[in-house]
Amino acid sequence: MNDPHDTTAGHGPRAQRKELKQERAIRSRGNILLAAARAFAQRGYPAVTMLDVAELSGMTKGAVYFHFTNKEALALAVTTEFYKRLPAISDTVAELELPPVASVAELLLRTAAALRDEPMMKAGARLQIERGLIDADLPIPFQDYTELITSWFRSALAAGELEHETPPATLARVLVSAFFGAQHMSWVLHDREDIIERTVEVLHAVVPCTRDPRHVSPFLLEQTSV
Repeated sequence: MNDPHDTTAGHGPRAQRKELKQERAIRSRGNILLAAARAFAQRGYPAVTMLDVAELSGMTKGAVYFHFTNKEALALAVTTEFYKRLPAISDTVAELELPPVASVAELLLRTAAALRDEPMMKAGARLQIERGLIDADLPIPFQDYTELITSWFRSALAAGELEHETPPATLARVLVSAFFGAQHMSWVLHDREDIIERTVEVLHAVVPCTRDPRHVSPFLLEQTSV
């Protein structure tokens, strides 16, 4: 009989084997997701097969199917990771406690860098374009992202830091549309090598006060000082 006061109960060999098995499963799922993201980003959803993902991940096709029932489930999982990454970027920006307009610029520039550098972000952006080809209920695109920018514009307007005749919600929608359109063009034309420059163009054109040194993005200052 187990001693109810024994704190080592549940940490024997069987429990340890179970934990190791769970850790391996988590790692395997992560490897599969990363391989799927790279495949979707490079080839597009229609051209990718489950076998492609298995080969890219270095796992068997059966292992891929163990974690994901079909390609639609893979696309949904990759897109979900994309939408987890966007609020993570937003949280990082919020922690900087920048003025509202500078926060908007910082958010777009950090998102641009992630779209340039991170396979999951590249794949998520492409899958949004191809969502009509995917038989799965993907998350609604860019809703929370736009609402956050709207809140920052409202704060800037109330503080007298934003001089713009366009209402904050409309301005946020236009800015997000212009930004994601610009990143798409940067991807098609230059594999996003110029995405930072294109993002700065969008910011200056849609929100001219981002040219003001008071609203400059720390991320942009770091990039220009390198």
